[in-house]
Amino acid sequence: MRYTSTRDASLSKSASECFLQGISVDGGLFVPESFPEITLAEINKMAEMSYQERAFMMLSRYLTDFSASELKDCISSAYGSKFDSLGVAPLHYLSKSNAVMELYHGPTLAFKDVALQILPHFLKTAKAKMDEKDRIVILVATSGDTGKAALEGFADVEGIGIGVFFPNQGVSKMQQLQMTTQTGDNVFVCAVNGNFDDAQTGVKNIFADKNIKAELKARGIKLSSANSINWGRLVPQIAYYFSAYADLLRDKKIALGDKINFVVPTGNFGDILAGYYAFRMGLPVNKLICASNKNNVLTEFFETGVYNAKREFYKTSSPSMDILISSNLERLLFELSGKDDKYVSSLMAELKQNGSYKVSDSVFEQLHSVFAAGYVDENATAETIKSMWENENYCIDTHTSVGCAVYENYKKSSGDGTFTVMLSTASPYKFPHSVLSAIFGTAPADEFDCADKLKSMGVKEPVQIAELKGKKVLHSLVCDKDKMAETMLTWAEK
Repeated sequence: MRYTSTRDASLSKSASECFLQGISVDGGLFVPESFPEITLAEINKMAEMSYQERAFMMLSRYLTDFSASELKDCISSAYGSKFDSLGVAPLHYLSKSNAVMELYHGPTLAFKDVALQILPHFLKTAKAKMDEKDRIVILVATSGDTGKAALEGFADVEGIGIGVFFPNQGVSKMQQLQMTTQTGDNVFVCAVNGNFDDAQTGVKNIFADKNIKAELKARGIKLSSANSINWGRLVPQIAYYFSAYADLLRDKKIALGDKINFVVPTGNFGDILAGYYAFRMGLPVNKLICASNKNNVLTEFFETGVYNAKREFYKTSSPSMDILISSNLERLLFELSGKDDKYVSSLMAELKQNGSYKVSDSVFEQLHSVFAAGYVDENATAETIKSMWENENYCIDTHTSVGCAVYENYKKSSGDGTFTVMLSTASPYKFPHSVLSAIFGTAPADEFDCADKLKSMGVKEPVQIAELKGKKVLHSLVCDKDKMAETMLTWAEK
């Protein structure tokens, strides 16, 4: 399997090259030249497989420059003792004809762990295969969960450094503590005075700056990314869509070939894009339902074909979705436009210059063949958390609640009774104040008191939360958005 760029389809790279480079030199994102097929017969076999075996079946179609033993080593190293569920991404069945896929059983209690526990192993393997002598610096902008998951995955990995920028006052207290207490000789954490889009734009600008690259090269350093702009971050996520379907077959909830829906709370569009790739590979998907919070730029896009980032930015109780520029949408546009790199480049240039773009009638029509979209406000998010607790005795976080609420609205408006899997992207313990406030109307001021309350309600406390209390803050750096490059270079020099 070879890979090309969304902005230069003449490029042809191996998976290892894509992993190490992170983003194409033209500013585009790496995408597979074609979609490998997984047949219904193979999906049926997955029902009796472990998550690791399912992941191997899927990943081996994309990472063809990895040997079977190399890939199996990456998978076994990633999906072992750090996950508190053997299934990695188990399903929780609700009383209605749907289920929740719990993607938060990894070390940082967020869905990003599924990809960011394996990415360091991908990079180490790729570095050896490419005989790369330079030190790799992973640079990340995070809206909350990617940062800690990347830090956890890359901390003290030999030959690789990890730097994380997050929006100052733009993540939950638990998310911030998880990042700022991170140990490791190769880690760097910095708050940015701005929102996530400011941090993400700053990181992209660093990648695009030839002078910075030259300066780092002189120091024996190459940049790469752990955001979902890196193909190595996105490709592992495809596996859990197949795994969910296989679990439904195993548990006799569906028959082979039945189409199902997936509801995905999303901001940067990476998680739901992985579902689209699974669909293109042969997974029987009816609808991929894109769920947004009050920052509803994606919902508007699916409804009108206009992507407009020139709008008010809201800080919500689901901060990992507080995003106005959804980077991975570029990959979808590339596919729907018939891999038209010039068309995609023109749209991205228009977005950068004007803050908006409108897709063609052909692309707009294709959007609705598999996607649906909706958004909910803060009240609906809170009401759904309360309803799930009272009616299902099931505690969900704010992001999962957005997905559940959007799904209920979709079901009522469409009448679609297809079996639906809702992706649960984080543990409620990462946002305990918001969760308790939703259920009871009030909550203790201290996040750890909130965690104790959840525990007293019978919601199992992850060991990571218990260990976080009292940890020393090791990273207190704050910079302005126009000082990110300078700050990064100062750290890299050390």
